Amino acid sequence: MIIYVNPMGPGELERLPRLPEAGFGSMRTSAGNLPLDRLDVQAAINGLVARTEVTAEFVNGHDTALEATYVFPLPDRAAVTGLTMTADDRTVTAELQERGAARERYDEAIAAGQRASIAEEERPDVFTMRAGNILPGERVVVRLSLVGPLPYEDGAATFRFPLVVAPRYIPGTMLAGPAAGDGQAADTDAVPDASRISPPVLLPGFPNPLRLSVGVTVDPAGLELGEVRSSLHTVTEEDGTLRIAPGERADRDFVLRLAYAPGGQTAVAVPDGEGGEGTYQLVVLPPAETATPRPKDVVLLLDRSGSMGGWKMVAARRAAARVIDTLTAADRFAVLTFDHQVERPDGLESGLSEATDRHRFRAVEHLARADARGGTELLSPLTTGLGLLADSTGRDRVLVLVTDGQVGNEDQIVHEVTPLIGGTRLHTIGIDRAVNAGFLGRLAALGAGRAELVESEDRLDEAMEHIHRRIGAPLVTGLSIAGEGFAPLDGTRSPQRLPGLYPGVPLVITGRYAGDAAGSLTVTGKTRDDQEFQTMIAVQERAEQAIVKQWARARLRDLEDAYAAGDHELERQIIDTSLRFGVLCRFTAYVAVDERVVNEGGTVRKVTQPVEMPSGWEPPAPPMMAAGMVMASAPSPFQSGPPPVRSRSFPPSPPAPGGPVPGAPRFAPAGAADSGPPKLRKAGVWLGLTEEDDDADFDNGSPSVTGPPRRTGAPAADGPVPAGPAPTAPAAGGPVPAGPAAGGPAGGGPVPAGPAAGGMARGFGRSVRTFESAAGVSLDDVRALATVEAGRLRDAADRPGYERRDLLEDLASRLTVLLTPLTGAEFAPLHDLAALLGGDAPLDEKWSTALRVLTDFGAGAQPKPARKAFWKR
Repeated sequence: MIIYVNPMGPGELERLPRLPEAGFGSMRTSAGNLPLDRLDVQAAINGLVARTEVTAEFVNGHDTALEATYVFPLPDRAAVTGLTMTADDRTVTAELQERGAARERYDEAIAAGQRASIAEEERPDVFTMRAGNILPGERVVVRLSLVGPLPYEDGAATFRFPLVVAPRYIPGTMLAGPAAGDGQAADTDAVPDASRISPPVLLPGFPNPLRLSVGVTVDPAGLELGEVRSSLHTVTEEDGTLRIAPGERADRDFVLRLAYAPGGQTAVAVPDGEGGEGTYQLVVLPPAETATPRPKDVVLLLDRSGSMGGWKMVAARRAAARVIDTLTAADRFAVLTFDHQVERPDGLESGLSEATDRHRFRAVEHLARADARGGTELLSPLTTGLGLLADSTGRDRVLVLVTDGQVGNEDQIVHEVTPLIGGTRLHTIGIDRAVNAGFLGRLAALGAGRAELVESEDRLDEAMEHIHRRIGAPLVTGLSIAGEGFAPLDGTRSPQRLPGLYPGVPLVITGRYAGDAAGSLTVTGKTRDDQEFQTMIAVQERAEQAIVKQWARARLRDLEDAYAAGDHELERQIIDTSLRFGVLCRFTAYVAVDERVVNEGGTVRKVTQPVEMPSGWEPPAPPMMAAGMVMASAPSPFQSGPPPVRSRSFPPSPPAPGGPVPGAPRFAPAGAADSGPPKLRKAGVWLGLTEEDDDADFDNGSPSVTGPPRRTGAPAADGPVPAGPAPTAPAAGGPVPAGPAAGGPAGGGPVPAGPAAGGMARGFGRSVRTFESAAGVSLDDVRALATVEAGRLRDAADRPGYERRDLLEDLASRLTVLLTPLTGAEFAPLHDLAALLGGDAPLDEKWSTALRVLTDFGAGAQPKPARKAFWKR
């Protein structure tokens, strides 16, 4: 996708940075082209509470009104408590409303020509912000207010602020109807909002697209503060504020660790001021570790998918091996490595093996050979691992997952594994500089375990020391809480399932109470050696509203997970809790509307802000889809014709000699051989326009693209990318051939045969499906694909002849790949069509025949899964 922007006049545009000579894979413009100009994060840490203000400044570098979309992360435990929008010296405070009503209010305001902004939660740590009717040359400032806890363990508190949403693996079958969002991935039945969590990704070499600033002040609030260190950024202190260096990119988490001397046990009550109710927070310390751990059954799951490439795979192998080293001869274990396939070490039993020296050596040997490849099919290994532990008796049951967590189907996984967890303790080890902390925390909470996050190899040893101490049973289990003169309200506690007391980790419990804010709370349980544990803590009254917001956020997360697990009757309770306590959730949204009309008619250009490829990732491929799928780029505004097809090379791998330039996506028609490095002089980001953009007038003096349209989808090169011969199709049920033509790994890792024959292809404003591989497909799969291809032909019926010819040639190459292993009589009409398209028949005859055959063949296709409101998954 290629976008050019005209230089604008004086005012805000003068403040935009002039880009230096563009690097490979970047655009050069004279006034900037991306709407998000500045991102500022200012946090005030007070003891173990962080209050944060996030400021996003959007500038319109176009000559028409703009609607900007920004998909961004926030700390998964933080409560979003407010939003303001400022433009033209006017500040509007947002209202928290039910999500459907907020979206309707926003859309009405944009259509009426009013400035408006909306913030919505997609995941506990992924949010979408839109700002609309930004006038040419105008700056709109949106500020979010957050409050959240600092996790504390082993003498240190951690402030983690994520700065980029990493690409996520999207499994499932494409949904019918318009996309839920403007992202790069198609919505599926497993991830019905995939298009809302897949922002465009900047290509390597693109100049820093925004001004990033992060500042943190620290008040220990009576705690003894030791060393403060940042693990991924260099920080300097200026006037009591820790700041990152100017020019840093938003491509990794900001992680600050504060060494605090251990505090004591506390119980704090915050009255509402009315109704005789309030919120409490209880902090319980673990006892000294004395008893010997009991024998345990351990299942280790190691993610070896494509997104784990580079340093992450090295760290993950080391972490997994350290887990195996913690086992004793009294333990049993199993090791599963997974991507789109699940593998076990050779020589070990299919179930749990005794943790002998020989078996542990076999397991570590298997782990040492694991390399990054394929897609992150996480649900299958999780259910398999939990199944292995289901029959364990008289032992502690432990599942350890080592992954970056970069999947989009979190809700599907929560729904499927919740009833399987039972008494198993589920620990997660997240390895990434932009880790999916929200999801890994959800899994650990469901399994009453711990989530340990590793952002660099330097911190791996420290993190594994923590895991080593917590891999077994907690020091105290079977916890219960009772009040004396103090009445906690049933059903309001968070976490709902108490995880027990682990070495070095205080347990923080929040909830609601009724009556006086006085009395005491008593916590009881059983130690490892079956002795009674009991501690009583006096309740103290405080006017600390942060505790209320933190409880509401934690409570909402618990309710949302229960909703995802299947209890849909909780929707009203979730909404009421969110609105009552002023904390954003997935069923509500903050919306701000300026009542003035500034854009008569409400016509806007929609642009989705591209994000950085996370630091430490292998050279990027287009946004993650299920293996064997392809993505189609949106058509260039400077050329006509149907959406070209962009083939995936998944996972990213080093190129073969003469292959693509490292870091560049591959562009080739489906079924074409790799044709060497595409020239990307004018390409900068993976961006997709909406239908409104396709109809916009781009003849405004911008640089233009010359030459004939190229069906390859390669952006602005010196010439078309030649198509090579179609690859040999795989045998039914076999792996898809490696390489971009097949959508497989460039380096040769197998891509699984999915239930659908083709991959998702995104055009402007809609999704289409293209043929790619026939491995393991059914007749209904092919019928569904034929229906979509017939629709593509109908949509392009009025195109010039040379464009229709190109489209038919692409169709012929895809049909050839699809049909090679499909020899049944039911596929004869498509074989005949492929032969016709490869022959010398006139264009009109080919076109009418293709449309008729595809329409007739697809008549028996099963309807795609129904779509519902994307936040009601």
